[in-house]
Amino acid sequence: MAVLRGPALSDRVAETLYTEALLLADETHAYYDLAGRAEREKLEPRERVQFACEALKATTRLMHVIAWLATRRAIATGELAEGDPRSPERRLGESTPSDASILGLMPTAARRLILAGIDLHERVGRVAAGIEAPIASASPARALLQRLERSF
Repeated sequence: MAVLRGPALSDRVAETLYTEALLLADETHAYYDLAGRAEREKLEPRERVQFACEALKATTRLMHVIAWLATRRAIATGELAEGDPRSPERRLGESTPSDASILGLMPTAARRLILAGIDLHERVGRVAAGIEAPIASASPARALLQRLERSF
């Protein structure tokens, strides 16, 4: 049985997601570099560690999205061969989950950025799953019947 790949990612959707990811990454970087530092200092020591862990998860999540979208752009422009979209180097990196109770302790700006990154990763994940999922073609028996029908 032949196996086909899922639908391609349209240029418009890819560019929109890529731009959104870059803007969110820039906003996240600016927050953790400036305002986030001041907000972190107001937290208890344990909460500071949790804040740092969530910051790392947030930035890693965004880098996975950007890397996956950059790869898809390179494939679309012919700079990179398609390859197997299910191979590890072509897959969207996994997102380490964030604990809702810990997110509730985060400063409002941090929580908003983290949740926006989670949402973006989930949306891109659904797109990636559609591209990576194999689509089975018609069964061999049906293909044989169709060939016989065309012959007579």
